[in-house]
Amino acid sequence: MTERVVVDPITRIEGHLRIEAQMNGKQIDAAYSSGTMVRGIELIMQGRDPRDAWAYAQRICGVCTLVHGIASVRAVEDALDYEIPPNAQLIRNLMIAAQYVHDHVMHFYHLHALDWVDVVSALQADPKATAELAQSLSNWPKASAGYFADTQKRLKTFVEAGQLGIFAKAYWGHPAYKLPPEANLMAVSHYLEALEWQRDVVKLHAVFGGKNPHPMFLVGGTPNPIDLDSDSAVNASRLALVQTIIDKMRTFVDQVYVPDTLAVAGFYKDWFYRGEGLGNFLVFGDFPSAEAGTNLRDPGSWWIPPGAIVDRNLNEVQEVDMRADAEIQEFVAHSWYDYEDGNDKGLHPWKGETKFDYQGRGGPDTPYKQLNVDDGYSWLKSPRWKGKPMEVGPLARVLVLYAKGDEATRALVDDTLGKLGADKRALFSTLGRTAARTLETKLIADKMQSWMDSLMANIKAGNTRTFNETLWEPSSWPSEAKGVGFMEAPRGGLAHYIVIKDEKIDNYQAVVPSTWNAGPRDPQNQAGAYEAALADNHELHDPKQPVEILRTIHSFDPCIACAVHLTDEDGEEMLQVKVR
Repeated sequence: MTERVVVDPITRIEGHLRIEAQMNGKQIDAAYSSGTMVRGIELIMQGRDPRDAWAYAQRICGVCTLVHGIASVRAVEDALDYEIPPNAQLIRNLMIAAQYVHDHVMHFYHLHALDWVDVVSALQADPKATAELAQSLSNWPKASAGYFADTQKRLKTFVEAGQLGIFAKAYWGHPAYKLPPEANLMAVSHYLEALEWQRDVVKLHAVFGGKNPHPMFLVGGTPNPIDLDSDSAVNASRLALVQTIIDKMRTFVDQVYVPDTLAVAGFYKDWFYRGEGLGNFLVFGDFPSAEAGTNLRDPGSWWIPPGAIVDRNLNEVQEVDMRADAEIQEFVAHSWYDYEDGNDKGLHPWKGETKFDYQGRGGPDTPYKQLNVDDGYSWLKSPRWKGKPMEVGPLARVLVLYAKGDEATRALVDDTLGKLGADKRALFSTLGRTAARTLETKLIADKMQSWMDSLMANIKAGNTRTFNETLWEPSSWPSEAKGVGFMEAPRGGLAHYIVIKDEKIDNYQAVVPSTWNAGPRDPQNQAGAYEAALADNHELHDPKQPVEILRTIHSFDPCIACAVHLTDEDGEEMLQVKVR
């Protein structure tokens, strides 16, 4: 059997992911992506009150809690044709946007930067030269020689003690690292600053949702009332705190995150030409206008519009219908699931099935360390749009906004490409994906101010309503209803599909971003986004230290949903988690 490089687990992600790369010498010929833990939330949902679904849906993931809550309440509101007040939409937009900014910054510094930054090399840096470099990039106040010297001393203590802690388990000294020591020291310093920064910015979710993680939601609006004079509501001081947080977010993004991305990208321009793969991009859309309420059936009111780009054709953005049976389908031909009518057919999520069928990791003639890719090899399904594998995420959103003519997006993308001496083709790559996430963060952080201004204007005009008080009693619901709640999570398009019968959940399916990107091959043997990207111009300098694989996989910011079932290698159940 052809030699494969196996990376299991892929670290610095949420969840459990295995990658196998089939090699031709040092070149990757084919790659296989395996989600090694299984979700089961869909089964837990059955028979429950739809208004409680969001609380369970948030437990799909320990990182993306807010987005699953939003998608879930939208699904119920869509099924029951239930509008929400403008203030509730503005607050939801602010909460989603805060999740983006927090998540993207954390991903860049704490999950992805170490693929490009050699931490140990920072010990050789000249703090004075590092300060000069940092000051040439932005006006960030923490850019003195003394500051960088102090950081270097802290790092030296870790290294000499053999206790790298958060910087452990990496390929320091690998020849694929290209940053000079001073750039490495600057990046390490900002890594540590981002840890402190994120502690403050998550407070926005606590103001509007009561806590973080797992903020509170409410079908029909938002849970915390607005009362400027109440200590137990969203009052004047808490709104002032939200404004402070927005300001803090925008400052860090403008003065640290964006300059650091440009600085790092300038040393790795060869990565603008590898790691694309599919060339197909899908966006569900998000950030409805406040006047439209939820109005998920009128995408013309959304800031991020829905659309599909096929074969990198930016001259045509195709329409997307989340409800059409022939558009969104999930396949399980190479997954550890079983469909009642055969595994070569795709199912629209309203008709989706979640039946586990673990088949192990290969037959008697297959080494355990390798997946049996001719059969099922992942706990993830394979979503397809009109039969096509699609990439979702920041790059897809930036491309659709750019193709649709959004002025701020076009100006920012063109300016960034100009600074890096690259053309639009560079966007379709590993580094283009990373850069798009940074640019999207700035666009969203800037957009937050307009939503905050609108919210404050409503409050000053005496409109403090955040909930639709005419919540229907279940006895008034139709005997059967179905809805879809979709949005753009930081990692890409997220959709929750619900079928309600006799006031209870009859079927519930969550089609998550990393299922689109990390899913295995489909019945036509079409690779998913991860698999295709790794097979696109990847050569490993050292198969025992595959930092190149980590760079491309991390550029998607994997988040493999949390599991509620465990099986051993023979498919036997090891643990049951019961929800009472």
